[in-house]
Amino acid sequence: MPRTGFNESPNARSKSITTADLDTYGILNRHAAKNIWYQVGVSEDKGTRRTMEDAHSFVTDFDNIRGQGFFAIFDGHAGKHAAEWCGNHFHEYLLDSLRSASEMTVPDLLNKTFHEVDGSLSQLCEESDGKIHSGCTAVTAFLRIEDADGHQSFLDLASSQSPYPDSPVSTKSREGDELASPHESSGESASGDEVTKPKKKSMSNPIKKALLSLGGGSISGAISPRRKSQSTTLSRKDSKETKTVRIPPENSRRVLYCANAGDARGVLCRAGKAIRLTYDHKGSDKQEAKRITDAGGFVMGGRVNGVLAVTRSLGDSSMKDFVVGAPYTTETELCDEDEFLILACDGLWDVIGDQAAVNQIKTMGDAQTASQHLLRYALNNHTTDNVTVVVVRFKNNQQS
Repeated sequence: MPRTGFNESPNARSKSITTADLDTYGILNRHAAKNIWYQVGVSEDKGTRRTMEDAHSFVTDFDNIRGQGFFAIFDGHAGKHAAEWCGNHFHEYLLDSLRSASEMTVPDLLNKTFHEVDGSLSQLCEESDGKIHSGCTAVTAFLRIEDADGHQSFLDLASSQSPYPDSPVSTKSREGDELASPHESSGESASGDEVTKPKKKSMSNPIKKALLSLGGGSISGAISPRRKSQSTTLSRKDSKETKTVRIPPENSRRVLYCANAGDARGVLCRAGKAIRLTYDHKGSDKQEAKRITDAGGFVMGGRVNGVLAVTRSLGDSSMKDFVVGAPYTTETELCDEDEFLILACDGLWDVIGDQAAVNQIKTMGDAQTASQHLLRYALNNHTTDNVTVVVVRFKNNQQS
């Protein structure tokens, strides 16, 4: 069952950022000072808005695998609750999907995670008697360490312990659930401010077909209600003390999996060139507008049913027939030419393009300085929205 724990402040609060020497034990928003794989910078500001409805999250050495990472921004609307809840819990759902369905491809696992988070937010809305009805756009990036064949045969998954024993994720009934998610296999075909359109995949169910993601996701089967977990978990203290960081082989690949719903965006800098890894789901997009009208809705003034400017989000349960949670996904194997990744909400992208953003920070070696620079750029250029920027600067001289 979704847990809330919301404070009375109207502002979304992300978990405080801390720093460890090397081992983070999967703790949310904790830097590793001696991380040789990447550096993370995070900057945020509510801008001219009355409240802050953005949240962010990152996990160094995600799943306790050296060099892996998870990074995300959630841009809320109609309140803080969806964004704040996703900032605190989305990574737990992704880890649960990785552990429980390891035979699935990572893009399909991301699709599964987005739908399950979306379902939990709808449940949260129901349990609040309508007091919580917000939604959020989302951009996530999962830096995965893989074998040459795309697996992680160097791991003993059966013996791994979850670093999140208090997570709201519990045992789920999967009987009858089916996931079929076409996705872009590479982010390398898109450059600058252009993005390659994803391919459609036909589905026999006409309702699912109407809701099918044009952005690389799909509609899963009905999300089963969560049941209280029957499994035994370690206490937080015991879990931290018994986990061992797993070191992948030196010849492992680094693959960046991005997924987004809405207009929060991810841009990769490769040899100085901007490569967009996400897709802006907006009411002004003709393909998205057609999907909505096919499902029985309408787009007026670039807004779904005259209300919401984005056509995909997490939450927004009252509009779920039209504003779906299916993500657009990309898969990009990193190389030595890949310098950094920018994740940001539309508060940045409303006032700057992909390549211009890359040009602003490409000479900055420090990720935190770079994220602060882009934040200041957005504010100085009169963005009218909250702004959150995450910069992940890759280090390409890895050591095991």
